Formats: sequence, C-alpha cells, structure tokens
Amino acid sequence: MDRTLTLLGIESSCDDTAAAVVRERVGGRPEILSSEVAGQTALHEAFGGVVPEIAARAHAERLDGVIEAALQRAGIGLDDLDAVAVTAGPGLIGGVLSGVMLARGLAAARALPLVAVNHLAGHALTPRLTDGIDFPYLMLLVSGGHCQFLLVTGADGFRRLGGTIDDAPGEAFDKTAKLLGLPQPGGPAVEAEAVRGDPLRFRFPRPLLDREGCDLSFSGLKTALLRARDALVAEKGGITLQDRRDLCAGFQAAVAEVLAVKTARALDLAGLRPTALAVAGGVAANGVVRTALKSAAARACIPFLAPPLRFCTDNAAMIAWAGIERLRAGLPPSPEFVARPRWPLDEAAPALLGSGRKGAKA
Repeated sequence: MDRTLTLLGIESSCDDTAAAVVRERVGGRPEILSSEVAGQTALHEAFGGVVPEIAARAHAERLDGVIEAALQRAGIGLDDLDAVAVTAGPGLIGGVLSGVMLARGLAAARALPLVAVNHLAGHALTPRLTDGIDFPYLMLLVSGGHCQFLLVTGADGFRRLGGTIDDAPGEAFDKTAKLLGLPQPGGPAVEAEAVRGDPLRFRFPRPLLDREGCDLSFSGLKTALLRARDALVAEKGGITLQDRRDLCAGFQAAVAEVLAVKTARALDLAGLRPTALAVAGGVAANGVVRTALKSAAARACIPFLAPPLRFCTDNAAMIAWAGIERLRAGLPPSPEFVARPRWPLDEAAPALLGSGRKGAKA
C-alpha cells in the first residue's frame, strides 16, 4: 500500500491488556501515537502466577477502556483508522478470544480491514518499529512463555534456528523466585537480589552447551537451584539473605552464559550475515543478560539492538506495527481467522522434542 497507514493494535494474549495506535507515512519512520497497557500483576499476585480465568475476565472488563484511552491519546477516532490489528495467538485462549471478539466487532462496525497477528511476530518485528533496521536480522525472543532464535527475512518470513525444549527462561526465573520466597513476576525480583550476590559461589550447570546447535533447556537449571537451596536448608536449617542473593546471582549468570553461547552458534547457523542481533521479550530487560548478548554481537562484529524496555514486554504497538508490515508487504487482511492457543512462527520447522506446556505454545 503506497499511502499513509494508521492502525489500531489490540493485545490480550496473557496478563497485559493493551491497545495502541501506530502510523506510518510512505517513506517515513513509523510513529507510535499512543501505547496503553493495563497490567494485572495485583490480580494474580496471591496465586504466584497468572490464573487464566482471572486474566480472561480482566481483559473483557478492561479492553473497552484501554482502546478508548489509546484513541484519545492519539487524538483520533475510529473513522481515522485504516485497519485493526489484533493478537490471534499464541497465548491463553480466554484472553486471546477477548481481544479477537472485540476487534471483530470494531472492524465490522466501521467496515475496516482486520489483520490477525501472531504475538511472536509482533515481538520479532519490533526492532523495525523502534530502530528501523533492515532485513535480514537475527532475533532472540526470550520471555516467560517462549525462547527461540529466528532469522527474520520479511513481514512473514521467520526461520527458526533453535529454541527451548522445555521451560522458557522467564518461566525459570519465575519458578526460581517462588522457590526462594521472592515476589512475582520473578525476573525483576531475582535480578534485584542478584545485584548483591556472588555469581561464583554456586556453579550451576550450563544445559546443552555440550551439544551442537542452538536449542536450549532451562528445566535442569531450575532443578539444580532447588537442590542447592535444599542442601543449605539441611545444613543450616534455613537460608540467609546472603545465601538467597548468591543463589540468584549464580542462576542469573548461568542463564546469561547459556544465552550468549547459543546466540553465537545461531549467528553461525544463519548462513548469511545478519544486519543486527536483536532481542525482545521480558527477559531482555535483564541487565546481565543484555550485557552477555552485547558481547556476543560484538564478537560477531554486528550491531546489537534491544527495544526500549516498555516495548520488550507485551504491548499493542508491536501488534499494530506487525499489521502495517503485513499490509505493506501485500499480505491480505484475514477476516476469517480463528484464535489459536498455539501458533508457531516457523510452521515448516519440526516441533521441538520434549517441549513442555509453554515451550509447545511458543
């Protein structure tokens, strides 16, 4: 399409209810006119994790208000939109359905094209929204629900080079926090404790570094931390504050090293020189992980890109932008799509053997 495009994006795949308006003029840089996110941390805090039924109900209650706020902040109305883009999966199906049904209603009422977006494609294309990089680039998606290396070659071109065969890193961070009595979400809590910890006191395993390729595993790492904690409890009757800090630091160091080494292997497997190494997802906010990935990119002599933190986690600006990318590439709108709890980006790639509930979702 050779005209200005203004899209409303809607995201409700997990526990963040989000809406955003993104505009791109022909030949110009995209503008994020608004990006509203209503988190649900307080609703799930007492349960130690996201409860799907509570999340779905909260999305249904909040979507109208979040969309209205996004349109108001952007200074536009529904009649100023060129299309609506919505996350159609993967994710918690109740939340995905909440967003999809509302998007269908808006599109039908205003006769707007409706674009179904893969949530992971939103993350994978974010560096083009925030930094304007060219294809192809290597993307590491790393969060609580997924972890995979993707060679991104176009708006609908994603080749998976490797991924987790069990837990995603963010899930491992959450479970580590729970094992150590830290609040959720676990990533920020573990990182805060690790700042004052000794990463060398506990030498945790680096899973799958002895195997070729860039598949990952974090389940065993989490189990190793559990055993180290239990050994301390058996020896001393409990763990001290410094014990907890050292456990967090050792765990975080292991995750960062595994990701850095596997990233270097993914760069070798790409088969061409990527324009950059990009990272997205909630774990991309971790400072130690970022530093390790920057070093891997520097050794490969390519730029390292990480979107601003608010666009690393779930948001609707990435969904609106993915919709624009699809329309610009000539991919048709998708009015007959269905909500999908599982939706791999690279559908030609074989399933990751041994992947668990969240790993399979990704």
